[in-house]
Amino acid sequence: MPAGNGTALAPAFRAGPSGLGTAAARLTRTAGHGPGYVHRPWGNGTFSPLYCPLPERVNDALAEEVDRRLVQWAQDCGFTGEGLDQIAGAGFGRLVMLAHPDTEDPDLLLIAAQLNAAWWAADDYYADDSELGAAPTQLPPRLALVMAAMDPVAPAGEFSGQLDEALRADPILVSLNSGIEHLLRHGTPVQSQRVCYSTFAMFVTWDAYAAWRHTGQYPPAWEYLAARQHDSFYTSMTLVDVVGGYELPAHLYYDPRVRRAMMQAGTASVMVNDLHSVTKDAADEKPVCNMVLQIAADRDCSLEEATEVTVALHNDLVRDFEAGHRELQAVPSPQLQQFMRGLQAWMGGGFEWHATNPRYQS
Repeated sequence: MPAGNGTALAPAFRAGPSGLGTAAARLTRTAGHGPGYVHRPWGNGTFSPLYCPLPERVNDALAEEVDRRLVQWAQDCGFTGEGLDQIAGAGFGRLVMLAHPDTEDPDLLLIAAQLNAAWWAADDYYADDSELGAAPTQLPPRLALVMAAMDPVAPAGEFSGQLDEALRADPILVSLNSGIEHLLRHGTPVQSQRVCYSTFAMFVTWDAYAAWRHTGQYPPAWEYLAARQHDSFYTSMTLVDVVGGYELPAHLYYDPRVRRAMMQAGTASVMVNDLHSVTKDAADEKPVCNMVLQIAADRDCSLEEATEVTVALHNDLVRDFEAGHRELQAVPSPQLQQFMRGLQAWMGGGFEWHATNPRYQS
């Protein structure tokens, strides 16, 4: 890990909202509720706009500091060459700066940058990208080792040594273990387990994708969407309170209304990802599951028509989240109100990141 915890550097970044989108955000802010929602153009501007929150903060200096620390950490985890270059160029520092505006501490933001980078690396190298070695038949055993890296298993005598060697041999496994260790330096065991088990639920969906790609029998859109809701930015959003420096109590975190809001926010955000990824996903020799592609196959329609259906789905999810957020404002819990605002901010920041990241420019 990089030396120091970054606390001494934090004041240098407390300049308040600045940059693209924040002027509008200041104009529409309502007390305690963050920036407002707007229809935002995306891609080349030819499709219907996406309804989402405005970004709450754009602070490039803070993003660059998080990225600097992230690259050093990735080197320490064993990433080299193209893998290290991909992490350095992905803009995860910018993602977490945009998505977690309730802290200015680079070390807290680094928790989210590390875990998101590790999840993305696992997704690319294990699950999605054939050119990077992803193979459907190898995915389940690889993910079993990921679980052991994130949530260490009990010692098993002579067999533990072999497991430890395997966990140290793969930079992705090292990075996931290190990310959880960093989380535990700031958060609680409860928060760590939330992150672990949301990740493991996500892996069930990854295994389903692998089976679909291996057999060539792709699911109808409704089945893909049911799986996609557990393979969404919901997993990233489990870090909202950790990075914010507080813990949402379990009886609120697992309240069905809060769970529904998290699923809606996570799924809406991953629909943004699907929309920006259509060209790349369709080009893989084993096409990646994508909501636009599944709708087009289901309805035997054009990608343009399927894109409009996906945009409408996204916008409905965000409006439903917005309505649920209003209802939950009656709950007298400062932690819950901060958490719900954090989910809203993640949607706005996630959109901004996809819209400005070279990875998603076709």
